[in-house]
Amino acid sequence: QVQLVESGGGLVQPGGSLKLSCAASGFTIRDYVMKWYRRVPGKERELVAAITSAGINIYYVDSVKGRFTMSRDTIKNQVDLQMNSLKPEDTAVYYCNAFRAAFLNNNEYWGQGTQVTVSS
Repeated sequence: QVQLVESGGGLVQPGGSLKLSCAASGFTIRDYVMKWYRRVPGKERELVAAITSAGINIYYVDSVKGRFTMSRDTIKNQVDLQMNSLKPEDTAVYYCNAFRAAFLNNNEYWGQGTQVTVSS
């Protein structure tokens, strides 16, 4: 059974840190582009970070560059998002995503999301 399970969300003060984890099962993350998205109610879903299937290239949205670090552990079959210097505007539900392009039907999976709240 294919599954993505996020963990690590919570409430943190501005300037604090959190580490999100996304554990994958039923497939191998090395075959997929792994992404972190976030969504704030009333706003468009935003791509926060992504890592290629080769694990070489990592993308960050400008607003988190220098503060967030995405990594992956192919042994544990999981990806992490280390979030430092958190700001109130980082408050959102964060989702893990796995994507693999295919000729006819792409493969895409989503986690259930984890809430991150940055507030004093």
